[in-house]
Amino acid sequence: MSIEKAKAALAARGIDPARVREFDVSSATVALAAQALGCEEARIAKSLAFRIPGETDRILLVIAAGDVKVDNAKYKARFQAKARMLGRGEAADCVGHAVGGVCPFGVKEGVEVYLDESLRRFETVFPAAGSANSAVELSIPELETASAALGWVDVCREA
Repeated sequence: MSIEKAKAALAARGIDPARVREFDVSSATVALAAQALGCEEARIAKSLAFRIPGETDRILLVIAAGDVKVDNAKYKARFQAKARMLGRGEAADCVGHAVGGVCPFGVKEGVEVYLDESLRRFETVFPAAGSANSAVELSIPELETASAALGWVDVCREA
């Protein structure tokens, strides 16, 4: 999957895919995305991908503000499992987007998407859009719609 898949998913949810911005530089990390967009790092909606092992592995995406990190105790309390991030090579296979372009829309069926409370302090945020040089500005209600999130969680803390 790719930027085209992300754009198609946005369009299917009523969000104009022409809003996706593509850059001549990498936006693969929070710092690079903020630099490319000219915004503060906190407004980058980073996608954290996790695996919860079991009879059938659960793949989770937690979308969080760019200035926070996962709080292992909060994560374990919410998901009843240790926070185990996907390896760099696993994201494309498990989620549908490669590292640097992982976003909460256009993901593989069965991927569970949650939005972290750290995002609520902003009117708009910038998730990636399926490639390591793209982003889209979304309001929080648009992010909820675009991601088809299963809900809000509080699993992060200040970095």
